[in-house]
Amino acid sequence: MVDTVLYFEGDTHSSFRLIRAFKNRYGAVNELGVFAMTDKGLKGVANPSALFLSQHDTEVAGSCVLVTQEGTRPLLVEVQALVDEAHAPNPRRLSVGLEQNRLALLLAVLHRHSGIACFDQDVFVNAVGGVRITEPAADLAVLMAVVSSLKNKPLPKKLVVFGEVGLAGEVRPVQRGQERLKEAAKLGFTHALVPHANAPRQAIAGIKVIAVRRIEDAVVHFRDGF
Repeated sequence: MVDTVLYFEGDTHSSFRLIRAFKNRYGAVNELGVFAMTDKGLKGVANPSALFLSQHDTEVAGSCVLVTQEGTRPLLVEVQALVDEAHAPNPRRLSVGLEQNRLALLLAVLHRHSGIACFDQDVFVNAVGGVRITEPAADLAVLMAVVSSLKNKPLPKKLVVFGEVGLAGEVRPVQRGQERLKEAAKLGFTHALVPHANAPRQAIAGIKVIAVRRIEDAVVHFRDGF
């Protein structure tokens, strides 16, 4: 009989560790705890989102901030993409911290519905901080990071993105959209690109919400500026 199964994750070169519950007889699963390893043992991290955001002095191309949901906790994670000319017959598709098969699917959707082709480009995607993202809410952020790197045009530094992208090019809503937006506003982000169905009925103080129905609409906002 097993009551709880916990996974202890983290980079061996980092002092931070993630504790994830996969089975919990008396509570929720898929919860995530973030802890710092100190000389007095593990200590909880009050603001775990800060661990997964890089500190860039200026805006950089290929960087997009995602609001993901780990259990009941919204986390802000930086998604980085590098798109470079392929020097082999078969361009590479490499994803770290995100589903690799889904990356190929998203690139096909981007080409089909937005006319942005990466068939002659190597595409590398990484979730900063060693976190693993499994929910499809990362789709829109991945595509925005890819387009940003391909066009060598940075996204706004205070922009957050989330949303699932379907094969038909539609941007689908995700769970707990309000909580994600409130967490982003609390951390000082001023703009959010989200699915139309996740647009709040009442404005959230400090953040401007840009709601889109399709991936083409998101690309237009990127081209014209947020």
